[in-house]
Amino acid sequence: MINFLFLILGVGLLTVGGEALIRGALASARRLGVSPLLSGLVIVGFGTSAPELVVSVDAALNQRPDIAVGNVVGSNISNILLILGVCALISPLAVKPLALRRDAVTVVAATILFLVLVGGSALGPGDAVIFLAALVAYLAWAYWSERFHAAPSAELHKAEAEELTALPKSVVWIATTVIAGLLLLIFGSQVLLAGAVGIAEYFGVSEAVIGLTLVAVGTSLPELSISVIAALRRHADVAVGNILGSNIFNLLGILGVSALLQPLPVHARILQFDQWIMLGSSLLLLLFLYTGRRLNRFEGGILLAGYGVYIGLSFTVYSS
Repeated sequence: MINFLFLILGVGLLTVGGEALIRGALASARRLGVSPLLSGLVIVGFGTSAPELVVSVDAALNQRPDIAVGNVVGSNISNILLILGVCALISPLAVKPLALRRDAVTVVAATILFLVLVGGSALGPGDAVIFLAALVAYLAWAYWSERFHAAPSAELHKAEAEELTALPKSVVWIATTVIAGLLLLIFGSQVLLAGAVGIAEYFGVSEAVIGLTLVAVGTSLPELSISVIAALRRHADVAVGNILGSNIFNLLGILGVSALLQPLPVHARILQFDQWIMLGSSLLLLLFLYTGRRLNRFEGGILLAGYGVYIGLSFTVYSS
């Protein structure tokens, strides 16, 4: 019971901390005159992945590689199958293919890069450098293409930055919000990690399973919040674009930073099962976006049902 309370408390702290960090960073960017395009591309994209980053880095430094890697892989799976499935059921997500083509293809490419780099069953500093270099190249390409070529995706990232309202105004309040957000993220990650490890030990399942499911869903709550709000407001491009951006940051940024700090052996279950689910869900999303130019409720139901099957297999066939 205590471990579940730790898990819930940790998720709550991460959610509040992530939200505070994003709002504080966006307010700082506006005061400094940073463009909405860059704010949406970097701050919102990175900010919604902040809980995953802090948890994975904390897990890596505490010699919990299964949680560090499982959190990223599981978050990418839940982002597509669970969050976009829920959003599409709320409101069909009609998207502009030109606005999302680059990011959807980049998600698939980043996933394939992960499969290639974990071929040796571990991620080391060399792999980390490749991940981070790919992230820098993606950000430079994205900003250059949107800033100087008036790409339709520029409006998407501007809208992401404008989706969050009620930002702090004064310098003191902005600084307080950012610092509080960081502290809540750090403390929340430690509480969540303690609860996750305790639950794994109590039920006799691997830490990889807990990282791929409970921890992954918990750290994905900022993405869920922004995407659901966007879906309710009929801002479909923001809902889908937020998930695509988050998945790119998760793979290239979070695994890059985590593997740079500590070599990460990859659990056999992830190599045999989860990485293929991550690739399959990314390809399925790409197919849905390209063929119908939207995610309708039926397709959302398919994604959500797929996540249900994935969770069922996680705690039965692949629980060890």
